Amino acid sequence: MKILIVDDEKEIAQLIELFLKNENFEITKAYNGKDALSLIEKEVFDLAVLDVMLPDVDGFTLCSRIREKHNYPVIMLTAKTADTDKISGLTLGADDYVTKPFNPLELTARIKAQLRRYKQYNDAPENESVIEVSGLKVDSDTHKCYLFDEEIILTPTEFRILRHLMENAGRVVSMEELFEKAWGEKYLDSNNTVTVHIRRIREKLHEPSRNPRYIKTIWGVGYKIEK
Repeated sequence: MKILIVDDEKEIAQLIELFLKNENFEITKAYNGKDALSLIEKEVFDLAVLDVMLPDVDGFTLCSRIREKHNYPVIMLTAKTADTDKISGLTLGADDYVTKPFNPLELTARIKAQLRRYKQYNDAPENESVIEVSGLKVDSDTHKCYLFDEEIILTPTEFRILRHLMENAGRVVSMEELFEKAWGEKYLDSNNTVTVHIRRIREKLHEPSRNPRYIKTIWGVGYKIEK
């Protein structure tokens, strides 16, 4: 699998490369946003690790450019810890967010988890691959989503969240369950990651914020898609 690493700190990029090569990944590095944009346009990767703070084109812009054409996982890497920065990355389509300084083993584990989940949904058995609810359809074979005849471009994490809601149509799915299903980690009470992703999915489905047709908010509990 091919992984793109973008970080202007060469030592960090090389450290990540060392750990990932030990896991038999093929690594491509870029040390600035301009070179990264060129690689994004020319090549298709299985995952990208993007530093937010770059000397020219920032990681948010790179993430947005990736999402114009591709749905492979994106992990943002940053020295910032503010919630607003995390929300910005997630809103633009990032799947995970790791704060510097980080443990290379933890980052490697997160990368492998993202790839595993992405592959899991792309390789779903044929009889389970397509789910449709009231004109909204997700297809795990192609990793595509359609609202009637319109294709809706979702990130891998957005796809996992929407698919899980559709698999459980008619049942209220808690924030904790959605988070643990999409990220494979224990949910924290202060974590607003699910809320950000739900808002983004609704925007892509052209849902009115006050009275959404598909993803209903059950206050204090979670979310629900009606059958």
